[in-house]
Amino acid sequence: MPQTVLYRFLTEVPEAAAIWSALLLLALGLLAVLVARPERDDGTDPAPDPVAEEAARRADLRRYADEVAVAAAGAAQTARRRREQWLTAHDEADRAWRAYDEAEAAASRFAGAAALPAPHTPRTPAEYAARERWLHHAAMAAHWRGDLSARQLADVLAHRNGWDPRRHPAEQEIVLARAVREGRRAGWAAAAERERRAWRDAELAAEAARTLAAEAYAATAALRPADAAAPVEGRDDATVRIPAAVSGARWRPARVG
Repeated sequence: MPQTVLYRFLTEVPEAAAIWSALLLLALGLLAVLVARPERDDGTDPAPDPVAEEAARRADLRRYADEVAVAAAGAAQTARRRREQWLTAHDEADRAWRAYDEAEAAASRFAGAAALPAPHTPRTPAEYAARERWLHHAAMAAHWRGDLSARQLADVLAHRNGWDPRRHPAEQEIVLARAVREGRRAGWAAAAERERRAWRDAELAAEAARTLAAEAYAATAALRPADAAAPVEGRDDATVRIPAAVSGARWRPARVG
């Protein structure tokens, strides 16, 4: 029995001493940390650093100004491309109008001739064959000039939709002139609609470019020193002076039709 007690004393006491020694060292380490940091955490935030806050604010402004400048440059490029597309559509509409005007003038000249009686010719199979050949030849020539569509040419060759090869060539010429006029009228209407759509796209792109340019200019002005960005007496602070190249970024069509 005495040997068992002695054995337990010799084995458990050093283990407990090691544990207490470790706890003592941990407490001493915490005390050293507290002594090295004399300030006390009383739940209050540290005093703000005005210099650091101003630097962070200007960094944010500079990053925003760079992003807006990139967006403004892209918008300006888009506006230029849309304006070029509108100019192309405008030229196409002008050409279509001139073609329609010529066809209208030609059809008007034939309108007076329609009141005259058709020339008297013998109504023989050879005469009707000659009239049909004339109609087919005139229709093919008009198609190659672009005056008749492929569908209209098919109608002529199939003798449908008002195309009668038995009519006199004088009458066929009047009908052909009217068909050319209507085709060119439809072409001009389509070209005019494309021009209007291109104009609306150009207007929207120009407005977006102007707005982003003003935004980029304001963002750049915010980065200037305080004395340079000071408001001028008699001028609204919300008004941003826009460069002339930006303020003139709107275009008007040469012809409104």
